[in-house]
Amino acid sequence: MNRFKLLPKSKIDNLPKTAGVYSFYASPPKLNPKTYTLNPIYIGKAINIQNRVKNHFQQPSYRDNLFMDKVDKVGYLETGSEIEALILEANLIKKYQPKFNVVWKDGKNYFYVAVEKNKSGVPYVFITHQPKSSGSPSSANFIGPFVEGTALKKTLRFLRHAFPYYTSKKHPKLKCTYCHLDLCPGPELFENPPSPKASAGLREYRRNIKKLILILKGKRTTVLNSLKKEMKVLSKENKFEEAGRIRDSINNLQQVMSHTRVINGSAEIVVNLSSDKFTTISPTQGIGKTLGKIIGAGKNIHKIECYDVSNIQGKFATGSMVVFIDGAPAKSQYKKFRIKMENKPNDIAMLKEILQRRLTHKEWQYPDVILIDGGIAQLNVAVSVKNILAPGIKIISIAKRNKDLYIEGRSDFVPLKNLPREIYNLVLQLDDEAHRFAINYHKKLRKKSLLQ
Repeated sequence: MNRFKLLPKSKIDNLPKTAGVYSFYASPPKLNPKTYTLNPIYIGKAINIQNRVKNHFQQPSYRDNLFMDKVDKVGYLETGSEIEALILEANLIKKYQPKFNVVWKDGKNYFYVAVEKNKSGVPYVFITHQPKSSGSPSSANFIGPFVEGTALKKTLRFLRHAFPYYTSKKHPKLKCTYCHLDLCPGPELFENPPSPKASAGLREYRRNIKKLILILKGKRTTVLNSLKKEMKVLSKENKFEEAGRIRDSINNLQQVMSHTRVINGSAEIVVNLSSDKFTTISPTQGIGKTLGKIIGAGKNIHKIECYDVSNIQGKFATGSMVVFIDGAPAKSQYKKFRIKMENKPNDIAMLKEILQRRLTHKEWQYPDVILIDGGIAQLNVAVSVKNILAPGIKIISIAKRNKDLYIEGRSDFVPLKNLPREIYNLVLQLDDEAHRFAINYHKKLRKKSLLQ
């Protein structure tokens, strides 16, 4: 039950400063107030409920003047994010049909998410003004009404990362742009006659569309619980690829639904990967706290070192160490290494040598985190070295081909695209800087050799 918490309009300073939905109530009739049913006359959503309600009273628009003098009480429901507020607003407007929402918007101007099926039974998703247009099949599903079209479009765009969907009844024979972005299931589901793989894919796609509909109806918890159960079953059956896809959907969905300002601005997110929960933070808490939460460091990250190796078939092999402090390059602390081992193309052994040499220099002040260019093999060798010389450092590595982040102590990787944008940018900037510094030193050695 979505029950508004009520306050008299004289106490709007007590409203929360969080995302959610608010409502206005008119004074009951003087003749029979006991039999009066308290229903909202207007419902809206807000990033900050208190500020938005105050704007109605202190800076009323010409539309506000239609009803603000009638308001006696203010109701509110807090949500975890603006997206949840958008969805809850739509469901409550549909439930209560507030008088002045209807006055502001006639039926044609509200927005609805429509889910229809083509002749082959493949569902596709689009936005419409008409919940029951004459051309719509009876099997079509309409979710709404939504007040803001732009906000709805952005929400669907983010949800598409969790549940890729078609936006039209047909698909080209080749992959479209959205396919390459993992936002579209691809042309395979339109095979005629369908192959066994396409049939299985269509069944999975239909299940995902049902989950998308539930999300838009405000049933996020139901969907997450269902996904987690599916993932556990698949894992027990050793179907790890399918379980991995569902895990990615869970992560994407949790990330999207936790965005506080995802519609009107960029969100800042802390990711607790151990519990697969995402929560928001304020910008003043900084990138160091965000990264510390993501990698499970147990502290804010102040100093990061990143390493890269450059060589041509083992010749003129060099290594680089770049340093970032509080998210910015500290170039005075950069170091370069001429590899001493035999000239063999063994990047992992070269990395081991660099780390051993670096970590013997305690006077350089150890970092909080070391970022390695490479995958799980590079991560493992770095962990083995630091466990002997500097066990307090946390090791992470980036596999650039798929942009996956490996974290010491975790058996699985984390796609960079699933992380907050500021962390995504920081990791790539570190890696690019280490690569540039190693290449420059490598070129310098080669040039020097040619001049001898």
